[in-house]
Amino acid sequence: MTREITSDEMDEIEAFHATLHSLRVWDGPLPGFDVEAAPPEPVALFREWFLHAARAGQPEPHTMSLATVDGDGRPDVRILMLHEADGHGWHFASHATSAKGRQLAGHPDAALGFYWPAVARQVRIRGRVTACGPQESRADLAVRSRGALAAALTGRQSEVLGSVEELRRASEAAWERAGTEPDAPAPTWTRYVLDPAEVEFFQGDASRRHVRLRYRRTGDGSGWIRELLWP
Repeated sequence: MTREITSDEMDEIEAFHATLHSLRVWDGPLPGFDVEAAPPEPVALFREWFLHAARAGQPEPHTMSLATVDGDGRPDVRILMLHEADGHGWHFASHATSAKGRQLAGHPDAALGFYWPAVARQVRIRGRVTACGPQESRADLAVRSRGALAAALTGRQSEVLGSVEELRRASEAAWERAGTEPDAPAPTWTRYVLDPAEVEFFQGDASRRHVRLRYRRTGDGSGWIRELLWP
């Protein structure tokens, strides 16, 4: 039996559609992208673009999407923070017992996505993820805030939560421990590194002549092939 939509619900639907179709992107001047001047490897260009986005006022440029697949091959995605980008790859961290941790253990191929609308730029990265050892994973927490340690000590990420009150009690206890025991162990906290096989840099263009430059590993993995893609 089909439920009748109320007038309030209809107003909300109409407001949603009106707002959705009124939105525009990239109204201001956009940066150029000289692909001929791009460096021979992608991490250097990523760092350059990251700094440019941050200086242009892009909020939280270090947030990114991480896409994984579960044991049934179903895709999953979430937003998390970048911890480093270097010659080893792109670094992030989570609990090994979380949904993403379990998925990466079973299927280590993953993808990252950055979107910086302030400068109409995207970076897409595909590769294989490896887990760092306990010493490096704990060191990851050592340079972060008390809140990050408290969250790691709270643990149980992705498990079913009984109530908001249960979370409050566990969080308060974890915050207290993080303050009195800054070196407290967080056994499941794991630093991960995505070693890229492909990295794409996308520069938006108001005329929809977007520039897409892809770096792709050579067959022997010793270098990079650069190629333009149709938008």
